[in-house]
Amino acid sequence: MINTALYKREMKGSIKLLIIFGAVITMYVSIIITMYDPQMMKMLDGFVEAMPELMAAVGMKTSAASLLGFMVSYLYGFILLIFPMLFCILRGNALIAKYVDKGSMVSLTAAPIKRRTIAFTQMNVLVSGIILLVFYSTIVELICAGSSFQGELDITALLILNGGLLCLHLFIGGICFLSSCIFSDTRYSVALGAGIPALMYVLQMLANAGEKAEWAKYFTFFTLFHPEGLIAGENSAIAGIFILLAGAVILYAAGIMVFERKDLSI
Repeated sequence: MINTALYKREMKGSIKLLIIFGAVITMYVSIIITMYDPQMMKMLDGFVEAMPELMAAVGMKTSAASLLGFMVSYLYGFILLIFPMLFCILRGNALIAKYVDKGSMVSLTAAPIKRRTIAFTQMNVLVSGIILLVFYSTIVELICAGSSFQGELDITALLILNGGLLCLHLFIGGICFLSSCIFSDTRYSVALGAGIPALMYVLQMLANAGEKAEWAKYFTFFTLFHPEGLIAGENSAIAGIFILLAGAVILYAAGIMVFERKDLSI
C-alpha cells in the first residue's frame, strides 16, 4: 500500500526538520544530563523553590532520587514534549493539506496511484519521522548518561518511558494528520492540528501548576502520559500509553478514510 517513490521523496523533505529538532534535542539532553551532580541539583532546586508554580507547570520538580528521575523532571515536562510535537505539526500539515492548497495534489492523483495509497504513504512518512526523532532522543540519552554516569541509568525503565513518549507523539501526529486530511486550506489545517495539541499542553501546565487548577488534567490527553508512573511500573500509567496508541491508530485510519472520500475540486 506504500508508494516507494513518494515515500522516499517525502522522507527527504523530512530530513531538514529532523536535523534541526535532533540538534536542539541533543543540546538540551546533553546539558541537562551533565547537570546531574549535587551542586547543580541544588541550583536547579533553588529555581524550583523560587518559582514553584512556573517550574511545576513544565513538569520540573525538586529532589530527584535517581538519574532517570532527574531526567524525567527536567526533560519530559517540556523539552521532549514540545519539540517532537512541533515536528508533528509542521510535517503533518505539509503532507496532505499543503499539496491540496497549492494545487499540487493534481500531479499525485493524476498518476496511477490510489488515494488510499497516497494517504497511507504520507501517514507512514509522518510516523517514520516521529519514530526516528524519539529513537534518536533515546540514543542521545543513553550515550550522555553512559559517558557521564556509567551504571546509574535504569535502561529498561528508560526504554519503557520512551515507548510511552512515542505513543504520545504518535497520537499528536494522528491529530495533525487527520486535520490535514479534513481541510484543503493550510490555515485551517494548522489551526486545528496545532491548536488542539497546544491547548491540551496549556491545560496540562495549568494542572501541574497547583491544586486550584488540578481539574484541568481531566480535559487533556497529556495526562495519559505519566512518566513517573511508567518508570515505577504502575498499571494505570501503562494503560494510559495503550489508550494513546489505540487513539493514534483510530486517528490515522480516520484520516485515510476522509482523504479517500474528499472532494479535492481538481
